[in-house]
Amino acid sequence: MFEWMNKTFRNAVSVLLIAAFGVIPPVAAQTVPITQDAQPVNEGNNPTVERRVAFGSWIFGGEFANQSFIGFNPNYEIAIGDRIALQLWGGFDFAGDLVVDAQGNVFIPKVGPVEVQGVKNQDLNGFISDAVKKVFLKNVGVYASLGGAEPVKVFVTGFVRKAGLFQGHSSDSVLYFLDSAGGIDPDRGSFLDVKVIRDGKELRSINLYDFILTGALPSFQILDGDTIVVRPVQSRTAVVGDVQNRNAFEFDGDSISAPELLALARPNAQATHVRINRNNRERTEIEYVAIESVSDTTIYPGDVLEVVSDKLQGTISVRVEGEHNSSQEFVLAYGATMGELLSRIDFGPNAQRDAVQLLRKSVKERQKETLEAQLRALEASVLTARSKTAAEAQLRQQEAALILQWVERARDVEPKGQVSLGNASSVNDILLEQDDIIRIPRTSNLVMVHGDVLFPSAMAYQDGNTIEGYINQAGGFTQSRGASNVLVLHRDGSFKKISKRQLKSRDVILYPGDEIFVLPKVQTKSFQLAQDIITIFYQLALSAGVVLRL
Repeated sequence: MFEWMNKTFRNAVSVLLIAAFGVIPPVAAQTVPITQDAQPVNEGNNPTVERRVAFGSWIFGGEFANQSFIGFNPNYEIAIGDRIALQLWGGFDFAGDLVVDAQGNVFIPKVGPVEVQGVKNQDLNGFISDAVKKVFLKNVGVYASLGGAEPVKVFVTGFVRKAGLFQGHSSDSVLYFLDSAGGIDPDRGSFLDVKVIRDGKELRSINLYDFILTGALPSFQILDGDTIVVRPVQSRTAVVGDVQNRNAFEFDGDSISAPELLALARPNAQATHVRINRNNRERTEIEYVAIESVSDTTIYPGDVLEVVSDKLQGTISVRVEGEHNSSQEFVLAYGATMGELLSRIDFGPNAQRDAVQLLRKSVKERQKETLEAQLRALEASVLTARSKTAAEAQLRQQEAALILQWVERARDVEPKGQVSLGNASSVNDILLEQDDIIRIPRTSNLVMVHGDVLFPSAMAYQDGNTIEGYINQAGGFTQSRGASNVLVLHRDGSFKKISKRQLKSRDVILYPGDEIFVLPKVQTKSFQLAQDIITIFYQLALSAGVVLRL
């Protein structure tokens, strides 16, 4: 019983580690197969063709096999087994279905056998009328129509997912039978060379790229006993990167021109260059060619083309929010500085110029990555903590459940991406980036108090008031004064950690618009866990302006 519980615990830890870190513990490591439906993977500087999705493989999803086509076009030729609905009236009455026999005939009462095999559907009524009128010269009306196609059984073999004998109708297309066989094996089968064999001879050769790209599909009748053969894949190369079709493409012959291949991949409008990885030579080689210069470039089997957008940065767009009378969007030359932008802004009368804020997308992403790394480390500490007694293990289990719930809440917090400008030697020299947001705050006469106080709130700024004074106005500490960590965040992004001595000191200067964060004490069995959680508290307060209660 104890061994079973121990094994179950180890499995649970393994699952949690996989979810938290995206890795497999050594004891549970196993080979994970990569399916054909997986997205293309660029393996460093030497990508290969094998793990790319074959162009056209998506068409075989079962929809062709779900719908059998029993309609007839005018050029359909009558075949053995087809049913013909015939009506005669006037001097002789008859109504019924006639089946084309093995000799290709139908037997019409009072008329005899009439050979209809090979007659086109559009000519059927006139053909039978002529045969009837050879016996009934007048006073007999004739109407004949094709009633149903012959059921056929067709062999599908070659490089398909499941070869076999499949039933359909003579009017069904090759796609119906290929889909019934699970479709072409995208790793080994050819989309360019699908053969239809009849009586041991090749009847048709079908290129499915024509159907995929233009909808063109040869129209012909399938007969009972025909064989559909999918030939081995021919030469293949892959195109990845800034294109609409990131696939492995098949071509006939020893090479294909780069423009022809790119026409299949369809580069996006912003694409400018092609990086060609030559994998079919003794040494791997790379060529870098502008798209407009690839007309003379030849691609060989095994090569991989990566289409990229290689452009010099010309201008950037920066958004300005808050207290100003200028445009919301500024387009600046690449390399523009904060000082250049601020000189073009018409500040409003209530703007607080010394607290201009810079919000940056790259900083936001980095803050999110840092927070996620800290949360993963905390999860690892929780899941790997050891207990000496059963009672301690039970306490740790309850503690771990609470901490893991808190971690999930912390993951939902979105950092603001604010850059601290308070301690910068020269704010004007900061280089701006694309999608930067400059926020000009409105002059404030409030001080905010967040976190572990009785009544988190905003209160009027009081010149000379201490940090403890503001905390007391918010109801005071919910825990003891020594059990809390206090942080002051200024509007320009700078911050200061407040010691116990500085809580009552008037030397710590507060400014209108400042925010006071009171971080609660964390009670855990492990001092290291408490330190980790406090660190994350700081991260949340500084990057997102929130404090989550544990």
